[in-house]
This record gives sequence, C-alpha cells and structure tokens, in this order.
Amino acid sequence: MSAPLDLPALAQEGRDEEGLKGAVIAALKTVYDPEIPVNIHDLGLIYELDVSGAGAVHICMTLTAPGCPVAQGFPAEVEARVRAVPGVTDARVELVWEPPWDQSRMSQTARLQLGLF
Repeated sequence: MSAPLDLPALAQEGRDEEGLKGAVIAALKTVYDPEIPVNIHDLGLIYELDVSGAGAVHICMTLTAPGCPVAQGFPAEVEARVRAVPGVTDARVELVWEPPWDQSRMSQTARLQLGLF
C-alpha cells in the first residue's frame, strides 16, 4: 500500500546528495508494510540507505518475517517508488535477513502508531 508522492516538492529537495537522501526517505515513508499499518522506514525495515552524488541509490532492507507473503514483489515496489524520486538516476534494493528484524528497530513514531509504549 503506497501513498502518492509530491514530486515537485521532492524535486526541490533532491538538488544535493543530502537533499536527495531526504527525498528518498520521504518516498520510503509512503510505502507501508501490508500487514502492519506503518511505513517501512519507521518500522525499521531499511537497514542501509546509500545515495551517491550521481543519484544512484542502494538500499538494504528486510521484512518483518522471512515467510512474509510479499517477499517476492515488495522489494521491486520499493525500488519503483525510489526510482520515481526526481534526481534518482538508478535504484537497487537488496533484501537481507541478517540481522533479523525485531520491534526494537521501530521508530518512536511507529511505536506510538501501534500503541507500544
């Protein structure tokens, strides 16, 4: 489940490497785990995010469980969302399982959304 991006605003932000990284994070926050109503960034599913000055993005991400039913297609959805960010010239999403995801990786925002205090 994904929300639409404000592409003009992201294009303005994506003029330098840090701005582009912020725009990519904003895009990641529009992609939601299909089983937990929280975006993948706040859930802590993004383990690594590298943005080059040339606009190439590499992401290492995981899923909440190895048997997750979206394991096959979800990384492609994330990659497509990142490629849509103005200034991104290439995107690669790698699915990793180590270290295993657990709730300690969630942001405070995610914990509040899920009522985990």
